[in-house]
Amino acid sequence: MKTLLVIGHTFPEPKTTAAGCRMMQLLNLFLEDGFQITFATTASISEKSADLNKIRISVEAIQLNHSSFDNFIKIVNPSIVLFDRYITEEQFGWRVTENCPDALKILDTEDLHFLRKARETVVEAGFQYWKADLFTETTKRELASILRCDLSLIISETEMKLLQNTFRISSSILYYLPFLIETLSKENIQNLPVFEAREHFVTIGNFLHSPNVDSIFFLKNEIWPLIKKELPQAELHIYGAYAPQKIIQLHNEKEGFLIKGWVEDSKMALQNAKVVLAPLRFGAGLKGKLIEAMQNGTPAITTPVGAEGVCGEFSFPGCVAENVEDFAKAAVRVYNQKDYWFRAQQEGFDVLQERFSKKLFAKPFLEHVFYLSENRKTHREQNFIGQILQHHSLQSTKYLSRWIEEKERQK
Repeated sequence: MKTLLVIGHTFPEPKTTAAGCRMMQLLNLFLEDGFQITFATTASISEKSADLNKIRISVEAIQLNHSSFDNFIKIVNPSIVLFDRYITEEQFGWRVTENCPDALKILDTEDLHFLRKARETVVEAGFQYWKADLFTETTKRELASILRCDLSLIISETEMKLLQNTFRISSSILYYLPFLIETLSKENIQNLPVFEAREHFVTIGNFLHSPNVDSIFFLKNEIWPLIKKELPQAELHIYGAYAPQKIIQLHNEKEGFLIKGWVEDSKMALQNAKVVLAPLRFGAGLKGKLIEAMQNGTPAITTPVGAEGVCGEFSFPGCVAENVEDFAKAAVRVYNQKDYWFRAQQEGFDVLQERFSKKLFAKPFLEHVFYLSENRKTHREQNFIGQILQHHSLQSTKYLSRWIEEKERQK
């Protein structure tokens, strides 16, 4: 029996976050390959959490810094352990290694947290995202986690290049696995609302995610006034779960700046809109809102950060703008010009088909996981730095010294 243990920082919420969608794609991928799956987490279930039991996934509560996990994982005895972000690997990875040393350890980075955080810091200081200092403590922690695992899933080609070229991480422990999108049928495309049936602008994103919060203030203060001046009848509909009070109070019907909150069916919100606005000033990974926009035939206007890793050699389905004025002009142009809008929509379908179709990635990925499982010993010998980082004696002298110091102090 092939067994997978997923250790999650949170329960997946596919209707509120791109990370939740990503996790559900991975779970379904392993389910389809015949894995018996257990999802373990320290988090509590929310009303927006996916019901994993409905898809034959066992759910278990675990505790941080508690030996009960040791007994739990010995009973589960997984052949593969998947961590949903580097923090989870930090907390439980060493216990997995001690109790199930033969289990293949996979880290789903979701996006590179150190990259997003570094960009956020520099943007908040008033500089452009590309001036971010990437050599931080968070970077050290996340790279150490990547090195300790047998394989790390990287969602963006941009991040693959960064890890390999800047930090010299071996490609043997990295695997490019973007969003896995089911192919759109001709019937699905034909049933999408046409240009004339759509109206207004839309932006969507979970407000626990700081790039989304920043983008709303950026829209409110700088971009939307320019668009509204050219399109006085247009509205901007803002959707997202967990909106804080500082976002809710931006609602202004006179300005057409409408905070709609969480929406049960994001597909309908996107299909009814003419253009998606995503002025992200910082962030990392692939932006789920842009993938979802393409799925629903809605062109988008975004920034270089937003477009990162999306198109490859293809044209972006809408426009990528580097400053406020260009962003607003592009939004008005796509909104008004049917031919431009239609071409952008078709480019989105092409990008989905050629770069994110599930059939391009599912089988090769599962075959690679099987290969690593069968050749685990050789693979780990080639990643000797990872074994060094797991050698607890590297830190034992430090903590022994501190323990002795504290003991002497208390005398």
